[in-house]
Amino acid sequence: MLLSDILYKISLQTVSGKTDLEISAIEFDSRKVQKGHLFVAIPGTQVDGHQYIEKAIDLGASAILCERLPETLKEQVTYIQVENSAKAMGLAAANFYEQPSQQLQLVGITGTNGKTSVATLLFNLFRKLGYKCGLLSTVQNQIEDEIIDSTHTTPDSVSINKLLQEMVNKGCGFVFMEVSSHAVVMERIAGLHFAGGIFTNITQDHLDFHETFKNYIAAKKGFFDQLPKTAFALTNTDDKNGKVMLQNTKATKESYSLRGVGTFKGKILDSGLFGIQMTIDEQEVWFKLIGRFNAYNLLAVYGAAILLEEKPEDILTELSQLTPPPGRFQQIHSADGKVGIVDYAHTPDALQNVLETINDLREDIQQVITVVGCGGNRDKGKRPQMAKIAAELSHKVIMTSDNPRNEEPEAILKDMQEGISITKRKKVLSIVDRREAIKTAVMLANEGDIILVAGKGHEDYQEIKGVKQHFDDREELLAAFQG
Repeated sequence: MLLSDILYKISLQTVSGKTDLEISAIEFDSRKVQKGHLFVAIPGTQVDGHQYIEKAIDLGASAILCERLPETLKEQVTYIQVENSAKAMGLAAANFYEQPSQQLQLVGITGTNGKTSVATLLFNLFRKLGYKCGLLSTVQNQIEDEIIDSTHTTPDSVSINKLLQEMVNKGCGFVFMEVSSHAVVMERIAGLHFAGGIFTNITQDHLDFHETFKNYIAAKKGFFDQLPKTAFALTNTDDKNGKVMLQNTKATKESYSLRGVGTFKGKILDSGLFGIQMTIDEQEVWFKLIGRFNAYNLLAVYGAAILLEEKPEDILTELSQLTPPPGRFQQIHSADGKVGIVDYAHTPDALQNVLETINDLREDIQQVITVVGCGGNRDKGKRPQMAKIAAELSHKVIMTSDNPRNEEPEAILKDMQEGISITKRKKVLSIVDRREAIKTAVMLANEGDIILVAGKGHEDYQEIKGVKQHFDDREELLAAFQG
């Protein structure tokens, strides 16, 4: 594609060189640059891409998109200066891949908890309704039956548009996409055209990146601020920040609620370890998902499907058959009657929701044993909160390593211990090795007891000192039960 076409609708400050040259790819990683590529220099949190402009040119870059021009400009290279190169890359990628988001119905889901569940349920629902669909999620990216590994909740803008183009080429009509707060701030969704946006909830998370909760809320709200007039904005009004998301949106404002006023109303009639019976818009339905948090997820999915012009009876019929995504309240049962639950809960609110659900469903004689850790190089403020919640809502707690990354696991556990009161310490163990922690939980459990392994869910690795080693909580729990 010609560089001039790639730059369509991008606000340019200066251009040095020809724009009628052919560009074969867009890259922001200088190591991947080849002859004929456009290299985008982005100032990152760890590395500034402007440092690698010369390297990109040496590797064959024909054009450079940047915020700061180099002191010396080479004659054979075109330099484009913009105010925000990350945003410009999103617009350029959308142009390069021929605006794929405008050729399908793209729905974005944002919030602290529930993004993966809502996106996956929508993907599976619309496939059941007979449509070809795509999915962009934390667990995996998917085009119909083709599964593509996911490395970020929301990929970079070039990868997103490339995936969307593949989805268009394979006949997809709908795509359901998780939108992280990082993605909004880092302009990964720039240039995308959304048919709708969904807000699930917001609680403390990612303060290592956003610094304050106010900034975190603003990042989530930023997604809705960008929605076009043609889109819908569907929010959870039972969350106190739900209405905040809609304050400046141009999209049609819609809502869902279990407790108050909403466009789409739901009520839980009965809840157990095998499902939820609830009414949605006065229709009574039994669902295979478990817990109040999933009642909200189901209501969000129902509302979005209605706004995408599907029939209520068709939606509820198919929704009643769907199961949770991998690692979301996933149950594993032992031969001797112990119940294991693997869940991705890695924020205080998510952990509290899962434990409250378990306590609501369990019988008095059943004990709850929780295995939980916190990730390294992430928001330290939630560590004592998660430990406190686990200790207050469990009979026994084993604190362990999660993804320590470049931190020492012992230091993370020490931070968690700050949240445990003196009266609760006798019920808490610290076992750094996650495999041993899971084994110990199984050894401590009696028939009927419930073991919650929280924090990693679908992940099949543990990241230690920059290396991802295979580790799957589901495999480890099953092995412990069999052992």
